[in-house]
Amino acid sequence: MLKAYLRRAARVVPTGICAGLGALLLSGCSTSEAAPDADNGWPTHGGNYAEQRYGTSDQISAENVGGLKLAWYHDLSTSRGQEATPLIVDGVLYTTTAWSMAVAVDAATGEELWSYDPEVPGEVAIRACCDVVNRGPAFAAGKLFISTLDGRLIALDAKSGEPVWTTMTVDADKDYTITGAPRAAAGLVYIGNGGAELGVRGYVSAYDQETGELAWRFYTVPGDPNVKDGAASDEIIEKLARKTWSGDAYYEYGGGGTVWDSIVYDEDLDRIYIGTGNGSPWTHATRSEGKGDNLFLSSIVALDAKTGKYIWHYQEVPAENWDFTATQQIVLDTIEWEGKPRQVILHAPKNGFFYVIDRTDGTLLSAEKFADANWADHIDMKTGRPVEAEGARYEDAPFLASIGGSGAHNWHPMSWDPVNHVMYIPAQQVPFLYVKDRKFKYTPGTWNLGVDMLSTPLPETPTDIAAMKEALQGSLLAWDPIAQKEVWRVPHGAPWNGGALATAGGLVFQGLADGTFRAYNSKDGTELWKFDAQSAILGGPVSYTLNGKQYIAVMAGNGGGFPLTLPQFDGPKPALNGRILAFTLDGAAKLPAKPTELAPLNPDSAKFSDQQVATGKAKFAANCASCHGMGTLSAGIVPDLKRSAALSDADLWQEIVIGGLLQQRGMVSFKQRLSPEEAESIRAYVSREAARRKAP
Repeated sequence: MLKAYLRRAARVVPTGICAGLGALLLSGCSTSEAAPDADNGWPTHGGNYAEQRYGTSDQISAENVGGLKLAWYHDLSTSRGQEATPLIVDGVLYTTTAWSMAVAVDAATGEELWSYDPEVPGEVAIRACCDVVNRGPAFAAGKLFISTLDGRLIALDAKSGEPVWTTMTVDADKDYTITGAPRAAAGLVYIGNGGAELGVRGYVSAYDQETGELAWRFYTVPGDPNVKDGAASDEIIEKLARKTWSGDAYYEYGGGGTVWDSIVYDEDLDRIYIGTGNGSPWTHATRSEGKGDNLFLSSIVALDAKTGKYIWHYQEVPAENWDFTATQQIVLDTIEWEGKPRQVILHAPKNGFFYVIDRTDGTLLSAEKFADANWADHIDMKTGRPVEAEGARYEDAPFLASIGGSGAHNWHPMSWDPVNHVMYIPAQQVPFLYVKDRKFKYTPGTWNLGVDMLSTPLPETPTDIAAMKEALQGSLLAWDPIAQKEVWRVPHGAPWNGGALATAGGLVFQGLADGTFRAYNSKDGTELWKFDAQSAILGGPVSYTLNGKQYIAVMAGNGGGFPLTLPQFDGPKPALNGRILAFTLDGAAKLPAKPTELAPLNPDSAKFSDQQVATGKAKFAANCASCHGMGTLSAGIVPDLKRSAALSDADLWQEIVIGGLLQQRGMVSFKQRLSPEEAESIRAYVSREAARRKAP
């Protein structure tokens, strides 16, 4: 249900204006290359190059965490989803916000030092599948590197926030976006992109940290065989990948395989590992005539860090057919495996299997289910391939998957304890009904999935609503990858919860979609502490030490594709701007009271025909639900249309929907998709829903 309809986003102005051996990887820190030391700072996206997200300070512990208090907070200038992991370097906290803005604050006080707005055009939001989010910056050589939704990579002077260089990393005429965090290592900055649902071709690029010049590029799927890329991927694409694709549709439709999140630098082997995305379109039969494994979709690919040359790959989902990306966080360590030390990759992607892979050569060591994944029975350890369930490819009949495209684990960071060898995973269970779109026609500029996204009716009775809520589950899962089994699990009752942070104090921190920030005993999952953050926490917490004092910091701000789209049966919540929150044992700060009032429901008193309403319901589902909530049941992240002032003003509604009055806020004109009469039918439907819910 996460990806039930075409994704779009709308800019919202600030609320204030409108209502073990692995432990050895945690070595000394250098501000010039941001080598890891989570005791003193958090200089890389995952705390260290291995992306373990482990805080080595034990000052805040299972014994005293009950006394943890808010030390400071910093209000951001934008609402929408806040998904970034902050960096802390030399006492400064750097982070990015929705709309790709950057901010630097004093890590001891929260006082703002500088901010930077790359001025992303509002209309770019329509390209973003899953909100106008950004997952954080990278730091190296005195520079902060940020990516922007419209495809730029920008180097900022870390002291002043002034731009040093800017480069466009994508073809601006195509539907690329960037929401992922860049990585900086080996004198380069690495960045991927997103947009597979809209029909783009995936790749990862490396740029010189000093000049912004392109060093190399690696395409993850083949392009037009008649066009030469001149890229680091050329040889392996022609030698290995192209023969795993069939027909012409794959390069005409883009192919997918976008590197939209995980890029990890291996300082031991001087290489990077990338996780690649889903196919475009989703359906294998549509994009590749149902033939071939479609390399390098849904794969982990090892590349030389300096040249981008292919080293090895492991494909987790051959002939990917379910939006089962391998882009989720890649963690590195050296562990004892069958009595010998082994350099490994630890990976828990969308498909519900936890993988242990030898990172020297890509050998699969283990793949066990960490979630109820009914699309495949098991992974054949001889071939490394999944043994798929009968009918899972939904060729002849729909397939109800216990895990859909939102995944058993999505982008939300997991955390690895390198001493006790336990992974803490923000796991979830979101079923999805896959129905093949037998009338599929590729249409540029819109979602092209090959899946009928309108086949599942929205529950309306209390019994059906309760059943849907029960089917959607989230949990914090402790997983032992050596024993290949679950250690403990804390159910949360709802999916889309935030990233995890494990610490040497015997704690695991995680924020939840319900707006709380919590600490658990890492041994058994017992909840030890809870804080009302007032808004959903999605990104990864960090640990750092300043002046002998340990801090835990995290960002808060509701948004992302899942809450934008999924119906909110309990009603919307008042929108809040994002915040950075920092906690210490002697904290004394207090949050202001959160707003509780919503604008009233605003149905028009005009009489609409049943035919108008029926037409509007279908048009809303196809064009509006992805941002304003299925069935008009909005989360309030973007305006709840049932409460909009434009709902009772036919002319204003037309100016917005057809005329593009609010384009700079992300609400572009829909005149290419809707006639004025169809736009009015949507108003009729929303007004009918507002009146129905307003009635006593």
